[in-house]
Amino acid sequence: MKKSVLCIAVSIAALPILSHADSPYFSLKDGDGFKRFSVSVGALHVMPQGKAQPFQVNTAVQNGETSQVGDISIASVKDNLDPDMDTNLSTTFVNLLDGLGIDTLPRSLSGRAEINGLESWNNPGTGLEADDVTTLGIMTNYFFTDHLSFEVKAGIPPKVDLQGSGKIYAPFSAIATPSLDLIESIPGGIDLPQINLKNDILITDLSAHGAAASARAWTPAFEFQYHFGKTGINKFRPYVGVGMMYAYFNELEMNPRIEQDLIAAGHMIANIKEGKAGASLDGTPSSANPKVKLEASDTFAPVATLGFTYDFNDKWFAVGSLSYAHLKNDTTITVSDDTLGTLITSKADIEVNPVLAYAGIGIRF
Repeated sequence: MKKSVLCIAVSIAALPILSHADSPYFSLKDGDGFKRFSVSVGALHVMPQGKAQPFQVNTAVQNGETSQVGDISIASVKDNLDPDMDTNLSTTFVNLLDGLGIDTLPRSLSGRAEINGLESWNNPGTGLEADDVTTLGIMTNYFFTDHLSFEVKAGIPPKVDLQGSGKIYAPFSAIATPSLDLIESIPGGIDLPQINLKNDILITDLSAHGAAASARAWTPAFEFQYHFGKTGINKFRPYVGVGMMYAYFNELEMNPRIEQDLIAAGHMIANIKEGKAGASLDGTPSSANPKVKLEASDTFAPVATLGFTYDFNDKWFAVGSLSYAHLKNDTTITVSDDTLGTLITSKADIEVNPVLAYAGIGIRF
C-alpha cells in the first residue's frame, strides 16, 4: 500500500516535468528538421544614440611661459587688450600706440610676454557625433541545440560621418612688458606698467563645414542566443541574445577646412615657442611645418538583442532584430612638427551607443 501511494505521488510530481518537456516553447529536445548552421544576409541600419562629449585641449605652451613678443601689428595689440584692465591705463596705452604713427610694433619695442591659458583647457558644447548609416549585414549562427545558438554578426564596414558640434576657442592671456627702448622714447621718462592681454581666440568651428571627420567602422560582434518555440512546430520563433562587440576604426579623414584651422593653430603655438608671440596674434605662419593626425581607439562593448525568425520552409527563413551596444571610444587629434614635436593634443570621447536594426533572409543547412 505504501509503495502504491509513493508511486502515485511520484507520478503526479512528474506530470509538470513531462508537460514542460513536451512544450514546443521549452522543450530541450531538438525539433524535427533541426539543422545546426544558418546564415542570413540583409540590411543593417545603425542608429547612434550618444551625445557629443567636449574636447580637452593641451598645448606645448606651459602656463607662465615667457616668450619674446617680436614684431606685432598695432591692431592685434589693441584687439587683445584685457577688457578688465584699468580704463585709464588702456586708454593711455592706446593713445601711445596711435602716437607712434606706425602699423607694426617692432621687436625692439615690444619686449616680452608671460603667456597663460594655453597649457590645458576644456571646451564645453563641443564634440563629435556619429551619423546614421546603412550597410549589408551578414549573420551566421551555430545551434548547439534547437534553442541555444552562437551568432557572429558581421557585414561590410560602412564609412561613418562624424558631425562636429560647437566652436573651439583658445583662452589666451598674457602680461606684456614693453622693452626699455620704448620706455626711454617717451618724453619725460614716463615709466610704463605691464600691459594685460586677454582674448578667446577662435581656433575652429566644428559645425561650419559639413561633417567634421569620417571613419570606416569595423564592428564584428558575437552573441549567445536563446530561441523560443521549436523547429517543425513554430514558424515564428522569437529569440533573445547577449554578447560582445569589438569596434575598430580606420581610414580616418578630417574635414579639410578644419584641418587648415588646426594647422594655423599649430603655427600659433610654434611662434610662441620660437619667441615670436606677436606673430601668433597676427596669424602669421611660423617656420614650423605642422601636421594633423586623427586617431580613434579600439574598444569592446556589451550588446543585447531582441529578434525573431519566420520559417518559409525547413531551409529558408526571414529574420528581424533590434540590438543595442553600449559603445564608447575616444578620438585624439594631434598637431605636431618634426622639429618642435607635439604642439597640440586634443581628446574627446565619442559616445556611439548604437541601436542596430536588421532585416534579412537566411538559409539553414
